[in-house]
Amino acid sequence: MTIDPHTFRPTPVDAATLTLLAQVDALTEDGQLRRLSAAFARFIASIGGGSPQLALVCVLLSELEGRGHSCLELDELARDPAGLLGWGEDSWRGLRDAAGVWPKRGAAWRTLLAACEQVWAVGDLDFEQPLVLDGERLYLRRYWRDETLVAHAVRGRALTPRQPDLAEVRRWLDLLFEHAPREGGPDWQKIACAVALHGNMAIITGGPGTGKTYTVARLLALLFATAGEGSGRLRIALAAPTGKAAARLKQSIDHALDGLADKVGPALPLRELAARMGAARTLHSLLGARPGTRAFQHHAGNLLDVDVLIVDEASMVHLEMMAALLDALPPQAMLVLLGDKDQLASVEAGAVLGDLCHEAQAGAYSAATLRYVQESSGQTIPDSFVGDGGPLAQQTVMLRQSRRFSGPIGALALAVNAGDAAAAQEVLRADSGGKLAWIAPAQQSDVLQLALAGRSDEIGGGYRPYLKLIQAGPGQADDSGHQRWVGEVLRSFEAFRILCAVREGEWGVAGLNEAIEHKLEGAGLIRKRGEWYVGRPVMVTRNDYATGVFNGDIGLTLPDPARPGYLRVYFSEGDKVRSVLATRLRNVETAFAMTVHKSQGSEFSHTVMVLPREGGAVLARELVYTGITRARELFTLLTPAPQVLLDAIAARTQRASGLRELLDLPAA
Repeated sequence: MTIDPHTFRPTPVDAATLTLLAQVDALTEDGQLRRLSAAFARFIASIGGGSPQLALVCVLLSELEGRGHSCLELDELARDPAGLLGWGEDSWRGLRDAAGVWPKRGAAWRTLLAACEQVWAVGDLDFEQPLVLDGERLYLRRYWRDETLVAHAVRGRALTPRQPDLAEVRRWLDLLFEHAPREGGPDWQKIACAVALHGNMAIITGGPGTGKTYTVARLLALLFATAGEGSGRLRIALAAPTGKAAARLKQSIDHALDGLADKVGPALPLRELAARMGAARTLHSLLGARPGTRAFQHHAGNLLDVDVLIVDEASMVHLEMMAALLDALPPQAMLVLLGDKDQLASVEAGAVLGDLCHEAQAGAYSAATLRYVQESSGQTIPDSFVGDGGPLAQQTVMLRQSRRFSGPIGALALAVNAGDAAAAQEVLRADSGGKLAWIAPAQQSDVLQLALAGRSDEIGGGYRPYLKLIQAGPGQADDSGHQRWVGEVLRSFEAFRILCAVREGEWGVAGLNEAIEHKLEGAGLIRKRGEWYVGRPVMVTRNDYATGVFNGDIGLTLPDPARPGYLRVYFSEGDKVRSVLATRLRNVETAFAMTVHKSQGSEFSHTVMVLPREGGAVLARELVYTGITRARELFTLLTPAPQVLLDAIAARTQRASGLRELLDLPAA
């Protein structure tokens, strides 16, 4: 139903529902529920035909959306769903009793919900109701729409084959991949390039150091080479969820293509072709985000002007953004998604890359895919990866050999990802040559000492080096000298970072940032005079189109060389640096410590991860794995309660979604 806000008159709510809503309000005031959830339940009740059961279902659906789920499964309703929200029995019992009769079977819930006028059961007449019942799942309408769009678009692309000249593809792949993989077995990077060329959709997934950007650079060279005379007109766009990830993607690809240019020689002017690609952009910028609205400039009625779109850090792309991206992509364009399927999913609803890659580990390649790979790349996929996977599985390749991420840090990441707490403990306790350190039980003072100077066995650790560079100043007064100094300061800051699992409390982002500021000020490294001060690292928390900074961007506060007494915030964009007057940045927070979620797309020479005293819904192996894989050289793990690490490794993030089921449907 479409609600006109100018003529809408609320329907009186029955006494039973009012009693339930009073219970909801009490839990909201106690901090156990979001105000949005209570408001949504009250709104649904006000448009008529509701019940206390439906009101409570609306509360649950809204709460789960806030925790990353795109839907509510009816079987979870049939069981007491207190566990979904991390509630104790007392909190849940009061709500359940107020709701009245609580069906114990999913089928009964389906009958109850289908009879509600605020719910559209897919297959019935659609009156634009706010809730959608599709099979055994209940959705907010916009998430049902987004999930359906993503599934249909991905399946359509995966089922749209390209017909490359196999002999030509083989010739170029043999040139671009002239060395066999060190570990033996098939060259999955070479296979990934061949597979990507076979359709309009490709996913390349793999852990740190498996060479995702190395592979996609060779894919770009292959695309240029096989386009023939049209190579100069090939419109290629590079994008990522954050500005930092976009800059890293462009920098990595440019470096790889520059190295390939000499190998391929004059037959393919790679440097010239690469220069035409332009800068990598954030997804918001690519789609043309409009301030004050969720709508984008580019959509199905105004498609992107691209032939190939490459998106890095795809695990960070939430459901709504993926739907918008696929909606705006021309049907004939190639989409390549890069990412680590085992990393944390996006902060917002959906676990899109994880759902798309659910067959990646097994491969599940068909006989037709095996023949194509053999003919186009000369690689033989082992029998263990043969299966009856769906269309998307044929366009997905998992890179399995890490060329950089090995040793103790890699072993720890593998153990955590496998859910093997005993192996993780063994790696942490072993002599790692200083690569790993485990401080448990830890005190907050341990974190503060690391923030100041790093570990005792580390030369030039912590935040002291970049703050000393700031105190020394640029040396040269001219613009070029100042720019070199800014770049050096930014690189020094990026060498070390403290990552937290939670935001609040002594072991969270808020508490640690304040404590670190006091520690650094006490050491004479900063002079905190109000909100802004020289050396303050900040993270942008909201897209700001006026200043050109985006959610997740990190910058450093430094003196304005042109205006004494003023401060500017400098942001690294690949090899370049840009700055914004500090007073123009409205939505920022101090970033000595940041959440693991916000660190995705970044790497630090020394990564310190802090786990809180008590676990919770956010602590799971994906979070620990993501924190570990931010470290290039050193990793330190601290927690006041060692059991929290073991509990986190044992827990998996499970997000309710219907995307996998939709992807696996037989072709129409």
